[in-house]
Amino acid sequence: MTTLLEARYRTVLRLLPAYYRREREEEMVETYLWGVDRDTQDQSRPTVGEVASIAALAVRSRLGAAGAPRRYAVLGSGVRLFALSAVLLLAASAVVEPVLRLTWTFTRGSAERRLFLSDFTGHGIVTDTVAVAQWILPLGWTVAYFALLHDRRRLARTGALVAALPSLWPLIGSLAGATILTEPAFVAMLALLVWLPALALCAAHHRDAPPARLPAGTPGLVFMAACVLTGASLVLLPAATDLVWAPANCFVVGALGWLVWNVRRPDRGAPGGGLALAALGLLLLAVRVAALYPWLGVPVPAGYWNSSLGQTSALALLTVALAVAGRRELAAR
Repeated sequence: MTTLLEARYRTVLRLLPAYYRREREEEMVETYLWGVDRDTQDQSRPTVGEVASIAALAVRSRLGAAGAPRRYAVLGSGVRLFALSAVLLLAASAVVEPVLRLTWTFTRGSAERRLFLSDFTGHGIVTDTVAVAQWILPLGWTVAYFALLHDRRRLARTGALVAALPSLWPLIGSLAGATILTEPAFVAMLALLVWLPALALCAAHHRDAPPARLPAGTPGLVFMAACVLTGASLVLLPAATDLVWAPANCFVVGALGWLVWNVRRPDRGAPGGGLALAALGLLLLAVRVAALYPWLGVPVPAGYWNSSLGQTSALALLTVALAVAGRRELAAR
């Protein structure tokens, strides 16, 4: 006769994919019930730790764990490439934008330096600490990128989560009354842009996943190329330099390169690469649209509109092309 505790364990185990339950469910139920007095099983429940462990196992088994069916292996590969690509874009921005800002500040005289330093002093301990953290913590993206490609997964997860923290301050500050949230949709999309890659990295680069690998090039060379593209976007094409301008330009160049590479060597890429890049493109497109929306009906320079709309069109076309290429890639495999 099935006890209430056994039924509860089986309910929780339904979090696991069907292929995993077929192989391991009975063994796992026996292990959980081992040593539990049968007379007390109707008054017992799975512990919080056991439920959390099963939930983590459900994520791993769906994202390319050993022995997973092909669709789960492809899903895991795609999520890992999505996380790695997004972390690369964010890491380049986290390094280049502060360097350019510091270069501009300290080459424009003492008045500009005082104006820069005033952002970090005289506003109260909390506000000043947050301002410093918003400069320093995003460097965690660079730590996460290199740690991931050197198979230091725990360090990569820590770096990504730490780097994503500053995106929460506008939301927390508005709730606490410390700041006014003037563009909630844009702020929310920016938070999504950093937290989705961070959570994808934590979920997909689990202990059973294969080591992270770039499709081409070495980690340092690829990072340098991303930094050059980011700097060029901000210096040579400054018409629409908002927070998504440089990462989106890097994505456009990288996605075009992937499409060319995929045409020439269709069997060399990671499974699910096209769909992963399409998902990243869709995320960047959503942030770009959120950045443009507050300016509708407001007089702005024509250069801003032309640049932003051009980038929006490029993102939309590339996202569609990547999705089509990704579906063809999966069908061919």
